Amino acid sequence: MTQPIEQMLEELQRRNYSPGTIRNYLRMVKNFGKHFRRRPEKLGPNELRRYQVYLLKERKLAVNTVVMHVAALRFFFTRTLKMPGFQEEIPYPKCPKRKPTVLSRQEVASLINAAGNLKKRTLLMTYYGTGVRRTEGALLKVTDIDSARMMVNVECGKGGDGRSIPLSPILLETLREYWRWYKPKGYLFPSNCYRWREKKEGIKDKPISGKTIWNACRDAARHAGIKKHVTPHTLRHSFATHLLEDGADLPTVQKLLGHADIRATEIYTHLSAQHLRKKFNLLENLKLDSVKQANRCYHRKKGQS
Repeated sequence: MTQPIEQMLEELQRRNYSPGTIRNYLRMVKNFGKHFRRRPEKLGPNELRRYQVYLLKERKLAVNTVVMHVAALRFFFTRTLKMPGFQEEIPYPKCPKRKPTVLSRQEVASLINAAGNLKKRTLLMTYYGTGVRRTEGALLKVTDIDSARMMVNVECGKGGDGRSIPLSPILLETLREYWRWYKPKGYLFPSNCYRWREKKEGIKDKPISGKTIWNACRDAARHAGIKKHVTPHTLRHSFATHLLEDGADLPTVQKLLGHADIRATEIYTHLSAQHLRKKFNLLENLKLDSVKQANRCYHRKKGQS
């Protein structure tokens, strides 16, 4: 690695960025330099503007993907190279706000029942039953399941913050059945590849990959006949929405989700159908005559009030 890239790696590690974010940021900065066939630290505002247009218009990347490229380049120029003026040259593209996909409770049940095997069933139940993020669930360890306190301890939360989430008896029963069958030692959901190599070569297990988790959700949705686009985050959205529908308050849901800002949690009040019915069923409180008594004529008859 070149010296500025090495410095960027150190800065990312010093700020305790996740391994996935570090890997993506370094790759995106390197790709920026490769695009112009020059070292990235030798490029300037003109190249930054042209590159952003290239990502959006020529490569036609999703806006959220371009946002990540911008974040990586901002970090490189402002934090690593100490050039704060470059921040204005790399604006974040306007990102359309899309309503998250939420499954109904019956759809969640159908999804879990359609899981391919006990490991995938336990995986889906854990994501829905705890509302963890994809990476948080992948990094769960066997020791994070505290059956004595009936809690799931998330040690590797976003931003390095941990939290505890209530463990339901049904999930605990499934986890125990899964443990007796699969016998995970370190990570609760280890990678199958490393699990085999651990037995043969003594290599320490690795957590399940994000792609495997996505495939488990996609395959279960397909077999369940669910047409919605189902991802691990869909189960997190469903977890939060169903909690609100059951009467949980926003601060509680915020704490369970691990949101630093409650505004990130408020979106679920707009997704909760039950919440909307409670708030906007104003006609229910009015004393109205029966609809059967309503006049069927186009014009009011003489003498009618």
